[in-house]
Amino acid sequence: MAARPLPPPAFARLAQARLLRLARGFPVVVLTGPRQSGKTTLARSAFPSHAYISLEELDVRAQASADPRGFIERWRGGVVIDEVQHVPQLLSYLQTEADASRDMGRFILTGSQNLLLSGQVSQSLAGRAAYVELLPLAYAEAPRHFAGFTLDALLTTGFYPALHDRPIPASEWHASYLATYVERDVRQISRVSDLLQFQRFMRLMAARCGQLLNLNAVAHDLGVAQTTARDWLAVLEASYIVFRLPPYFNNFGKRLVKTPKLYFHDVGLAAHLLGLTSADAMNTSPMRGALFENLLISEYTKHCRNLGLNHGLFFWRDNVGNEIDFLIERAGTLWPLEFKSGATFQREWLNGLHTWARHAAAAKRGEPMLISAAPGNQWIDGVMAANWRDAVSTLYGERKESTI
Repeated sequence: MAARPLPPPAFARLAQARLLRLARGFPVVVLTGPRQSGKTTLARSAFPSHAYISLEELDVRAQASADPRGFIERWRGGVVIDEVQHVPQLLSYLQTEADASRDMGRFILTGSQNLLLSGQVSQSLAGRAAYVELLPLAYAEAPRHFAGFTLDALLTTGFYPALHDRPIPASEWHASYLATYVERDVRQISRVSDLLQFQRFMRLMAARCGQLLNLNAVAHDLGVAQTTARDWLAVLEASYIVFRLPPYFNNFGKRLVKTPKLYFHDVGLAAHLLGLTSADAMNTSPMRGALFENLLISEYTKHCRNLGLNHGLFFWRDNVGNEIDFLIERAGTLWPLEFKSGATFQREWLNGLHTWARHAAAAKRGEPMLISAAPGNQWIDGVMAANWRDAVSTLYGERKESTI
């Protein structure tokens, strides 16, 4: 089956260099991430000489299920297998074929369901497969394009590629995406019986964006058991909708909060769940600051995933409410960052960073940074105050890794 023609990708993805590098050292490379994050486009553009097959197509899926060994042996010259979780028995045969041929980068697998795919790959392809996680577009992948958006417009639109390479209203796309996600992915990876209740759970999660995660309170609000809320959270994490940011609580003398915070991988999806579908609504919303924080933390998460960095990512908060939004632990050094969505600098924005510096006096610390919507970049009272656009397009970009 020859690969079908594919137009050039609209955006160059920073993960491609890592994908190609891993394909030189592993016979199988697994590309995972949320639906519509660009996995198929990236895999096919990175490996144009590979054949392409999609197990979303029922006839192809039937062929792979009926004769997995024969199906795999067809692709001597390399193949991209899309949505491989639909035929999990393929993975055992891929193990045998990878051991027999030893051709690096022969099999490129994609899948949207982390929970299913990671378990199957770890059992069948241990030591033979490398992982790349592709999240929605990073600002640094198209800074000129994103410069055309106001902050409020970007918070409501988000970063899924389809919203930036075709003329479609963000609210309509998000509604369709959520309907497909709930009807297909949730049913496939979980035994959720009440999908309407699950959708309400998603909206409650969006309302807790940037807050300490209290599943007891969520379960109480929904009228479900805490175990149910925990299982549903696992579904959202497994399908790359949300992630938890753990607290940092080592080496500081004061008693610290140990509950994680919750964030969405795509801020536009969170905004849609909150009913914020226009820039005007976002500008006056009390959730604007939390979503701005979400945007910046998710951008650095993309940065780490794209480059394969193993930085420790945390927040810090003590039991009296002193807090740092984001701590990056890199090579034993802690880099504190605070986020403010306001466009007019306020000196009290620096208080949290100064308080943290006193508590962490014995720690190895990098320069503190305040990222806000205020224009310009300057040092103020020992803190680098940076505009958010400069932060996400350079500090979080590909070639400025030595900065933080």
